[in-house]
Amino acid sequence: MELLEKRIQKDGIVKAGNVLKVDHFLNHQMDIALFNEMGKEFKRLFADKPINKILTVEASGIGIACIVAQYFQVPVVFAKKTQSINLDGDVYSTKIESFTHKRVYDVIVSKKYLGPEDHILIVDDFLANGCAVNGLIELIENASATVEGIGIAIEKGQQQGGRILREKGYHVESLAIIESMDDITGKICFRR
Repeated sequence: MELLEKRIQKDGIVKAGNVLKVDHFLNHQMDIALFNEMGKEFKRLFADKPINKILTVEASGIGIACIVAQYFQVPVVFAKKTQSINLDGDVYSTKIESFTHKRVYDVIVSKKYLGPEDHILIVDDFLANGCAVNGLIELIENASATVEGIGIAIEKGQQQGGRILREKGYHVESLAIIESMDDITGKICFRR
């Protein structure tokens, strides 16, 4: 998606350790006009799928998922990283390792919100090694629901996550795929 690539070039900051900082427009301060265009594009890319729910993980994926859900006219479910007193009943649970935070999270979704009748589009801001997406897939499989697709804003194509998911047969669509980044020059190259 050219609009997103241009925004990454303009406002993205490459940091050491293969980190791309996009908090100016994607995951701290959010550019809703950009999100709206991303939502339209995900609707176009997955228009033929019988999606009835969007699933993401807190926190950075929630904003994008909500805009995407408007185009599909379906609810958003997000996997929580912490147990809270208002989360009652049975839950699906898995562990997800965060590339950015270098930490493992226990994530949970109430069994009330995922079931065998659900056809899920996973939406997230980044795909690097695929840990978050694989964790969400595990939650969906535990609910006997169906993964209809995976929509990613920014994929780090130089890491293995996207390749492995595609090799497993998942329909993965990334709006911007980064081929390489240089933290010295700040240069970002996209896969075409």
